[in-house]
Amino acid sequence: MLVLPVVLVAVDNTVLAFAVPAISEALRPTGIQVLWMVDIYPLVLAGLLVPMGSLGDRIGRRRLLLIGASGFAAVSAAAAFAPSASWLVVARAAMGVFGSMLMPATLSLIRNVFVDARERRIAIAVWAAGMSGGAALGPILGGFLLEHFGWPAVFWMAAPVLVPLLVLGPLLVPESRDPRPGPIDVVSIGLVLATMTPLVWGIKHLSSVGPDAAAAVALAVSVLGGVTFVRRQLRREIPMLDVRLFTNPVFSGSVFANLLSMFALVGFFYFAAQHLQLSSGMSPMLAGLFLLPGTVATAVAGLLVVRVVERVRPSRVVAGGIAINALGYVVVLATQGWWLDAGLMAAFILIGLGSGAAETISNDLILASVPAAKAGAASAISETAYEVGSVLGTAVLGSVLTAVYTTRVAVPDGLAPQDAAAAGQTLGGATDVAGRLDPARAEALLSSAREAFDSGVLYTSWIAVAVLTVAAVVALRALRTAS
Repeated sequence: MLVLPVVLVAVDNTVLAFAVPAISEALRPTGIQVLWMVDIYPLVLAGLLVPMGSLGDRIGRRRLLLIGASGFAAVSAAAAFAPSASWLVVARAAMGVFGSMLMPATLSLIRNVFVDARERRIAIAVWAAGMSGGAALGPILGGFLLEHFGWPAVFWMAAPVLVPLLVLGPLLVPESRDPRPGPIDVVSIGLVLATMTPLVWGIKHLSSVGPDAAAAVALAVSVLGGVTFVRRQLRREIPMLDVRLFTNPVFSGSVFANLLSMFALVGFFYFAAQHLQLSSGMSPMLAGLFLLPGTVATAVAGLLVVRVVERVRPSRVVAGGIAINALGYVVVLATQGWWLDAGLMAAFILIGLGSGAAETISNDLILASVPAAKAGAASAISETAYEVGSVLGTAVLGSVLTAVYTTRVAVPDGLAPQDAAAAGQTLGGATDVAGRLDPARAEALLSSAREAFDSGVLYTSWIAVAVLTVAAVVALRALRTAS
């Protein structure tokens, strides 16, 4: 029951990207509106996770979950009827607000419902599988719905997922809250928004535009907001978020492991989805199905690791999971050329295994390291790490891939300036431009673009291997006292 909203929020993070062409044809948005349609949801979600986790501790996690589910379903239905791009941008922002209520409420309820450590780990394994599985199912569901029902169906799917929760949740899910909640701290909520929203926006801006004054200002505002937030929490008798938790190496190490697991997963999705669709010619749905074994591996690893951790120290399990993620990228390095499609499938199975194991145990360690009454705030930190890891995976690895691509692609002479720019920046742009050229020039452009893109995948994978190897060592040391 608690996994349903998690799957939906994760699906919604990835599915809209596949609906953008159909939405653009129907609503005729400007380029800025397209950007905000995609980005406003994760920006609002990331900024409100911590405040909503704290609010759930105060008013009741089940109550917050049901409010979030009701609002998310209603706003999704409104988005399906959007008469304009502006309407859809506002609806996506509201979905981010209600989505931020769903995620910390589910994980904190698990912490309070399952008091037995082994049962809690199994529940967290199912929760984590829902999170990563939902992200992987986004392309499959999106492709199917767009092919058969049109873009409004992407938003309609919220109702059948959330209605069972709204009907059965009050009967099956017990309420829990902090017996001694602090006062609602509006200033701290504003500071969290001032920290997380410009951070996520700044990273996204860096990945798409590169370093400029706007990115620098956004990141500076984020740092200032974060420092002010921490100082305020340290001064308050009952803080909204006890930042002293980060002095506990088990807590901070587990948050770090969560972030890096999503970094590996989303960074892989970024280039795998493009290669399978633009180089290998698969439809979005077929590309999603091609990666389905990795999604299954994520769920299986999360469940099996519960038994493994009874015999192996958690630090070794988490570090081993991150190391398996690195091994997945090694497979990508070893299977270039004709074998790359098969290599991507094998690599994603390994990344699924590593992420499933690392996320399950790191989430359990995060929740076990705080009192049950503060589970909402701790859950929000865990999910904020997910969001930041997702953004960094795309921003860091995507930026490296784009930089390599732009330096290696050979754009034919004689193209219009806008076509030359599009072909020289992305594989998707080159594919679009090639469709308007004569066969010989189109084939030359596509061949060069695909070769340049796959070269970028090589550099990206080397960086991922290095980052994840260091992360595995850090997790092994930071979590050595965990039991």
